[in-house]
Amino acid sequence: MTKRIDVLYIDDEDNNLNSFKAALRKEFKVKTAIDAEDGLILARNNEFQVVIADQRMPGMTGVEFFEKLVEINPDPIRILLTGYSDISSVIDAINRGEVYRFIDKPWNLEQIKNAILNAAEIYYARKELKEKNNRLQKLHSEMNQFVYSLSHELRGPLMSISGISKLAKMEVTDPGMMEYFDMIDSATLKLDDFIYKMLDFYRSTKIENKVVAINFQEILNQLLDEYRLKWDLDEIKISLTITQEDVFHSDESKIRVILNNLFSNAFKFQKDDSGKWIKINIEVNSAGAMIEVSDNGIGIEERHKEDVFNLFHRATQRNVGSGLGLYMVKESIEQLNGNVILNSEPGVGTKVHVHLPDLLEL
Repeated sequence: MTKRIDVLYIDDEDNNLNSFKAALRKEFKVKTAIDAEDGLILARNNEFQVVIADQRMPGMTGVEFFEKLVEINPDPIRILLTGYSDISSVIDAINRGEVYRFIDKPWNLEQIKNAILNAAEIYYARKELKEKNNRLQKLHSEMNQFVYSLSHELRGPLMSISGISKLAKMEVTDPGMMEYFDMIDSATLKLDDFIYKMLDFYRSTKIENKVVAINFQEILNQLLDEYRLKWDLDEIKISLTITQEDVFHSDESKIRVILNNLFSNAFKFQKDDSGKWIKINIEVNSAGAMIEVSDNGIGIEERHKEDVFNLFHRATQRNVGSGLGLYMVKESIEQLNGNVILNSEPGVGTKVHVHLPDLLEL
């Protein structure tokens, strides 16, 4: 270490203080205190990497001093000097004073040097970790603000474009022009869907679980209303069965990510014929929540089944997916301590079975 280590030594004997300082002042920046109260004043007004205290001191023992030091400044690494064997003092020092090491008196010079160097390494490692954690927390907070601000700033102009396109289509009679506006609507819808995907991706991978009571009927009703505004569902028979006998607790935003992406895939990968259907079956009981989404769409080939939950993997050449949907489903399920099983047959359809435990019972 290039930086000199700041050491505070507290002892009620002048001779011990003087010999300690004389022996170690060339290698360390040493300050001393004749009693615990003076030591607390120094610790409050200075930064020390290592604090060493004698156990037997009048007025306040070394353990009691460390207990107060932890309240004032928990960062310095603490070493206790003991001149007698007392297991109760050792236990107190560990539990109350959070002492790093014990050294018997009279202390050995090399032993105490090594103890100080090792303690300082721990101090700097903890300090670096604390600074990195603070930076990560700041970055996480800024990322939250950025993601939601970005989605708002992007969706605002998109909704304006979509609204203007709809107004223009009401006044245009030329089929060629109408086709252009249809292309604009398709592009804005695709970009808006991608923005939603990005928000879902962030919610499913970066945000801690917020556990609340889940009402699946209410969530599905809201989602289906949103789907009908976005997509033409008239040609698809949608079957919804919900049996919720017990109160179920989980993260609602991640539940929505799972349902939204499973339904979205079932809708987007339908076959180009009649008789299309999507079935959603949800059963909630004491074992947890079982969610099953099935369809009679194009299905998934065997060679893709192991990879469909990977990031940006597409199991079809259709230009309708981002490769994010099933990845977000898997991430959300894992964060909710659940599991997922996918069964699919090309040309027949796909069934995804999800089991989620009640997070309050884990």
